[in-house]
Amino acid sequence: MQKTLILIKPDGVQRGLIGQIVTRFERRGLKIVAMKLLQMDTALAHQHYAIHKDKAFFKNLVDFITSGPIVAIVIEGDNAVAIARNTMGKTNPAEASLGTIRGDFGVDIGRNLVHGSDSEENAKKEVGIFFNESEIMNYKREIDCWLTEA
Repeated sequence: MQKTLILIKPDGVQRGLIGQIVTRFERRGLKIVAMKLLQMDTALAHQHYAIHKDKAFFKNLVDFITSGPIVAIVIEGDNAVAIARNTMGKTNPAEASLGTIRGDFGVDIGRNLVHGSDSEENAKKEVGIFFNESEIMNYKREIDCWLTEA
């Protein structure tokens, strides 16, 4: 099973959308295997956004992600990265389809509610930034047989 990282950013937390966002992933059949509320500090933000460190928008990314609490989630499922990214919608909410998290709740690219890993390789790195292996649960859901063929 593939795992991926989802972050509900400070705007999603402040707007009271945690439950609705989590529900979107669960309704797609993805399983939550780890979740926590935290305040990201500058060091963690620099580690998470290291790929963008030389870009003009880096400071704004760090300032925003550290501006309030976030929810970090590890979700699991067949094709979890692709399904999660499809569920989130395009990065720019103005271009995101209705029915996606960003398309339904977002307005501004700088306040786009969620982050999701963009590849299986990055998912492994990002999950490791926010979670220790001991924090990730391994459990069976009875509904899984109704989601995918064996």
